[in-house]
Amino acid sequence: MTNHEKNLFLIVAIVLIACQETATKSKELAISETQKQTSEFAIVIHGGAGTIKKENMTPELEKQYNDKLTEAVKAGHDILKNGGDAMDAVEASIRIMEDSPLFNSGKGAVFTHDGINSLDASFMDGKTLNAGAVAGITTVKNPISLARKVMTDSEHVLLSGSGGDAFAKALQDPNIEIVPNSYFYTENRYQSLQRVLKREAEKDAQNDKEVAQLELEDPFIKDSKYGTVGCVALDKNGNIAAGTSTGGMTNKKYGRIGDSPIIGSGTYANNATCGVSSTGHGEFFIRAQVAYDISAMMEYKGMTLKEATDAVIQKKLIDLGGTGGIVALDHLGNVSMEFNTAGMYRATMNDKDELIVGMYKE
Repeated sequence: MTNHEKNLFLIVAIVLIACQETATKSKELAISETQKQTSEFAIVIHGGAGTIKKENMTPELEKQYNDKLTEAVKAGHDILKNGGDAMDAVEASIRIMEDSPLFNSGKGAVFTHDGINSLDASFMDGKTLNAGAVAGITTVKNPISLARKVMTDSEHVLLSGSGGDAFAKALQDPNIEIVPNSYFYTENRYQSLQRVLKREAEKDAQNDKEVAQLELEDPFIKDSKYGTVGCVALDKNGNIAAGTSTGGMTNKKYGRIGDSPIIGSGTYANNATCGVSSTGHGEFFIRAQVAYDISAMMEYKGMTLKEATDAVIQKKLIDLGGTGGIVALDHLGNVSMEFNTAGMYRATMNDKDELIVGMYKE
């Protein structure tokens, strides 16, 4: 190579490096300009997704849901506004929904095939990535509080069945209230189970004739697999927490466990990206690792929260055959309430005290 060729090569290399540096700086500038803090603190909740349509809702029932969602989101918001921790806000909001028979969690949990109420919940701290969960517990009034205790007071992440109930009793914590399983009984959930059992018997007697009409007739059955509650909060210190709680599916058998107590499926939180709580057909949310996938798309592909939630819920989940939704909140205070069903009970508040409550697809 001649000196002239060497000089020419050096000039070209310098120009290419300069162009690359300029492009990188431009990209960094664009990101910094578009990804600014939108809210110092915020909270978002859901009370389940499914065939929630206005024409199927009485004014009285609509008001009950609106009031309870408002109460739950304000409870967490008050904690955040006063400088409280995101984890406390998540727990407070979810406990209110667990105590209400309106939702499929806690008091309003659906019945298993064996006629009992079996509860799942999970909790995650976005600052430490520590997490706790319980599955198939039957004697704890507020499963979300027990999930948090698994995270903070044990070396484990997930406790199940009688072991989870035993752990709860051993804590002797007044915040972990032990109740008989009969506490969770509600008449409408019980009657839904009876209708399923009756139809199952008819199905057996009729040599497996089509019986799917029951699901169309009974919204408590049809939407039981979606009726989870959840919350994500961002506090003034930049910490994100997320939690999810459910009674599972009507007539579930063989100790079935859905996505709600599975970290990465039903719940995920990471201060560097976002927090997510899911509600939907759990088997699909487990297979797709929905909650973690949203965070991963933000971390590794540089997507915004809206882009990531839309890609996962409206594309990847649907392509897999799954239905449901999520609520999510990123480290900048942006909120997403994404679902691919007819509706989702949801509410959110930010640092400006702005309240949004929704039920139907807009």
